[in-house]
Order: sequence, then C-alpha cells, then structure tokens
Amino acid sequence: MSLESIVTRTPRARRPSVWRSDLTRRIVSRLLGGVLVLWAAVSLAFLGVHLAPGDIVSLLIGEQLRTPAIEAAIRAEWGLNEPLWWQYLHYMWRVLHGDFGRSYMLNTEVSHLLATQLWPTIKLTLAALLVSIIFAVVIAVGTAHRRIGRRVANGVELLLASTPSFWMGIVLLFIFSFTLRWFPVAGDRSLSSLVLPALALGLAQGAVIAQLLRRELERALDAPFTLTLRAWGVGETTIRLRHALRHAALPAVTLTGWLVGGLLSGAVITEQVFGRPGLGKLTVDAVLAQDLPVVLAVAILSALIYVVMSTLVDILSLWIDPRLRGESKS
Repeated sequence: MSLESIVTRTPRARRPSVWRSDLTRRIVSRLLGGVLVLWAAVSLAFLGVHLAPGDIVSLLIGEQLRTPAIEAAIRAEWGLNEPLWWQYLHYMWRVLHGDFGRSYMLNTEVSHLLATQLWPTIKLTLAALLVSIIFAVVIAVGTAHRRIGRRVANGVELLLASTPSFWMGIVLLFIFSFTLRWFPVAGDRSLSSLVLPALALGLAQGAVIAQLLRRELERALDAPFTLTLRAWGVGETTIRLRHALRHAALPAVTLTGWLVGGLLSGAVITEQVFGRPGLGKLTVDAVLAQDLPVVLAVAILSALIYVVMSTLVDILSLWIDPRLRGESKS
C-alpha cells in the first residue's frame, strides 16, 4: 500500500478479480455509449442529406459537371429509387463496411481519400498533444506554490490561451522560418516540418491544462500525506513529481481528453497555414467545392475519434486514481 493511502486512509482496494470485473463493466458501458454516439452521427449525416433543400443528386454532385452517367451512379449508390427506410439501412450497411461513397469532384472513393490524408492529421494532433502535456507538466510543477513563478505563468498562459492557432502559426513562421530559417516554411517532408505546427496547435491547449493542473497540484501539496513526506525528509522534487503529480493528474487527464477534439478542429486551420497535407485541407476543399460525401465522411470519422479518446480517458482515469477502482454500486 502506498504512503499516500496510509496517510489519507483511503479504503483498502478490493480483490483484483473484483476490480477487473468493475473495469470490464465500465469499458463495456462506455463502448455501448460510444456506439450510440456513432449511430447518431451516421443517422444525422443521412438525415442531413435528405432534409437539405433541393435535389439530392444535385447536392451530392456539387460543382461537378452533371451528366446522365453520374446521375445514374449516384442513384444506384444511394438507392434513391428505393423507399426511405431501405435507403437508411443501405447507408448504414455501407458505413459499417467503410464505404463512404464516392467523391465526384475528385473522381475517387472517399475511403481512399481518408486513408491517404488521415495519417498526417493524426501525426500533427499527437505531436500537438505531446507539446500540450509537456508544457503543462513543466509549468505546473515548476510554479505551484511559488508566488513569483505563478504570476509569470498566469500571464503567459493567458496570452497563449487567448491566441488563435493560426495567429500563433504566423508568428512562429515569421520568427523561426523567415527570419532565423531554422525550420521549413511548409510541407511534411521531415520531422523538422512538424515542430512549428505542433507548437502553434499545442501551446494554447497546454496553457489551459497547466492552469488546472497547477491548481490541483497545489491542493495535493497541502494534503496531509505531503506534510508527512516532508517530515520524513523526502525531497521537494520527488514529492512533486512522484506523489503530488499523480494525485493532481486526474482532472487534467479528463480535460485533455476533451481538448483532443479542439486539437482536431484546430488542425484544419493549422494545416492551411503551414501548407501541410491532411484532413484539414481535404475538408476545406470539400466544403468549398460542396463535395458532400467527403464532408459527411469527415464528420463521421471525427465522431469516431472522439468516442475512442473518451474511452481511453476513462480507462486512464481508473489507472491514475486507484480510489475509482473501488467504486461500486451498493
């Protein structure tokens, strides 16, 4: 049993078999909720097409030249000559098999477009998430309960959190690409081309996480187990990194999971600023060209990513705070 558990007298953990059963129940419950969210997203996408004003064929063609062959292909693909309930079931079946239709603007399958553009966006999002976490942990641990450092950090965090990612990207490009020439201006040819976009996208989110993490860290540093650790001669750095940080991490982890959605949406603009490939450029081009199948596919994919991240955050919360493992229905 850890020292923190002894001092704060947390309840004794239950047997591993009972905890595994609770964990399995929580995961299954979260997955079922995720399935409902995905079903709602797909259903809204289907209803959005059928409730939009105008002809469905014209809506799906967008700005593409309308020909009898394309019209026939769309009617066959969406089953427009069939009853609405059959069209809905047919659309759901296609989505379950990864078939999001065809982009008639780009003359290719939407699933192929997503497969080729997904990895650059995921790479940028993960890099920005890493920047956010490192920035938040360093700032929070270094300034908690330190008056001058806290004031400086509050000012920096407020500035970063209120700066749009595209403006941050322009400033970073001007300083480090055009002036100092340390990093490339655009593209995705090397790891160095990922540094500035990740900073532009991740610093604002990291500032928000740092504010919450520092507040929780200061509470943990005032807890009884921390006073006992100091009385036993444990160093301040060890207390902050090994003991207090874990107690303070749970709210920050939950917030980070929610902010991943912001990183994904921010990637749309960031990819445009830095001339990077990815879902952001694909989405903007599809919206401007009224390429509806691509827009719907990106919306469904975003819902899937949100569900996956929410489930991972729930599982990680159980690992961080052992007290959650002991919660059960009475």
